[in-house]
Amino acid sequence: MIPGPAGRIEALLAAPLQPRVPPVFAIVCHPHPLFGGAMSNKVAYMLAASAQKSGVYALRFNFRGVGRSEGRHDGGHGETDDVEFLVHWMHERLPGARVVLMGFSFGAWVSVRAARHLHPVAQVSIAPPFGKYVGDEAVPQRPPCPWLVVHGLDDEVVDYGNTKAVLDAYDPPPELVTLDGVGHFFHGRLTELGGIVQAFLQRQLG
Repeated sequence: MIPGPAGRIEALLAAPLQPRVPPVFAIVCHPHPLFGGAMSNKVAYMLAASAQKSGVYALRFNFRGVGRSEGRHDGGHGETDDVEFLVHWMHERLPGARVVLMGFSFGAWVSVRAARHLHPVAQVSIAPPFGKYVGDEAVPQRPPCPWLVVHGLDDEVVDYGNTKAVLDAYDPPPELVTLDGVGHFFHGRLTELGGIVQAFLQRQLG
């Protein structure tokens, strides 16, 4: 339990067996709190596991109002503040560490939104929504780093075409991996997804 901007934040920090030197940590953001999203989500767990296998510390946490985290859902604004707070919290414990921001669905949008102040060395977004769940919020700035986006072509929650149109407008656009026959929650394809994320991290982190 970490004292945060809106009360205590429930979090789980996992250390890799062979940490990178200098250290790297990832902040993992889960899907929408109002639709059952929590840090126990399988895709969020996969992101953390892929980070660990790449020698990266992985911090999963529950957004405000989820699980034992205090506070109330704030439409992505307070949640962005929490990501920024947790990056600073980790930097206090791992001085000089590099940061990777990771997120799934709503959590992907929040982590991209947070990147503008945090200077990550890599960004990983799984099925990021632009418009759905976030109303008329402006499209976030492009993260200032290598950026991987993975999206299922048959996503029944976040429309693939809408996401691709937004991504194509970024300069430069992110690296987009499209998986055919895959829905929003990557049922039966989580191992494949984890391999894609791990390979990206290993390329970017050296």
